[in-house]
Amino acid sequence: MRPIIVPPSQDIKAFQEVLKTSKNVIAVAGAGLSAASGIPTFRGAGGMWRKYVATDLATPEGFEDSPSLVWQFYHYRRESARKASPNDAHRTLAAFSQPQIRQRIAPGATFTLITQNVDNLSPRANNELAEHLPPGQYQEPSLFEMHGRLFDVLCTNEVCKHVEFNLASPICDGLAGTEDLVEQGVIDPIVDENKLPRCTKCGSLARPGVVWFGEMPHKLEQIDEIVGKADLCLVVGTSSVVYPAAGYAHQVKANGGKVAVFNLEKTDGDRKSDFRFLGACEEILPKALGLTKNDFSPDIPSAAKTKSAGDIFS
Repeated sequence: MRPIIVPPSQDIKAFQEVLKTSKNVIAVAGAGLSAASGIPTFRGAGGMWRKYVATDLATPEGFEDSPSLVWQFYHYRRESARKASPNDAHRTLAAFSQPQIRQRIAPGATFTLITQNVDNLSPRANNELAEHLPPGQYQEPSLFEMHGRLFDVLCTNEVCKHVEFNLASPICDGLAGTEDLVEQGVIDPIVDENKLPRCTKCGSLARPGVVWFGEMPHKLEQIDEIVGKADLCLVVGTSSVVYPAAGYAHQVKANGGKVAVFNLEKTDGDRKSDFRFLGACEEILPKALGLTKNDFSPDIPSAAKTKSAGDIFS
C-alpha cells in the first residue's frame, strides 16, 4: 500500500508561525527570483541561442572549441543584467537579511541566501538597502553566489588565474553590438580571439566567471555546513533540478526541518514540501514573510530603484 502524501499547505499564517520559531533559515533561489527583473533564463535567452545545447555554451570544452560563440552568449547576458534592476523579491530577501527587521518576524534566527543566479541582482538589492538605511544599521548579509557572477572575468592561464570584477559595457570592443544581433536573430559572427576579453594582469584569453557544467560550485563546504544546521528552507523561484542546490531542501527536511516553496507553478520536486505558495515571487514572498514596502524599500526614491549596475557600482 502506497504511503499517503499530504499536499503542501497554502496557509500563510501557519507558515508564519513556523517562521517565528525557526532558528536557522536559508533561502535557495533560482531564475524565478529574477523573472520580474526581465532577466532571461539560461535556456530562454535570445531566440538564436535556443539552437545550441548547453555543452556549446556552458562547459570548458565548449569555450575551448569556440570562445567567440561563448563570449557572445555571455556578453548578451551581461548586457541584459546591466539593464535590469532588483525587484521586490530581491528586496524582500535583502530586508529579511537585516537582523533588526528579521527580529520582528523570526526572533533570534539567522538567515543565509544561497543563490544559483549569476545576475548580481541580490548583491545590488543589498547595496540599495544599505544606501538608504540609517547610518550604522546595515549589517553585511550572509550571501552565497554558488554559480559565480556574470561580471567576474577569469584568466584562462593556469599560472595566472587572475579574477576580476568587471562592469565595462561592452566588456571589449570586439563584442560591441553583438547583443543586438542576438535580438535580431542574425547568425552569430566570428570574433577573432585576439579581440575577445583578455586578462588585465597577464594578457591571456579570459573567460566568463560563472560555474559551468562539470565545474565545482563556489563555497560548497561552507554552504553544506549552513544547510546542515538549517531548520527552515525557503525555495524561491527554482524547479530544484540542478544539483547540489536541488538537494538542500531535501537535506533540511531529512534533518527534521520545514520546507516552503515559492514558485510560479508546481514542480515534481516540491510535492513533499510543507508549504507551497504559487505566484510571482515579488508578490507572494513579501506577503508570506510579513514584510511591507517600507521594510524593503525604505524611503528609496524611484530614480534609485531603477539604477543600472553601472550606476550602482561606478
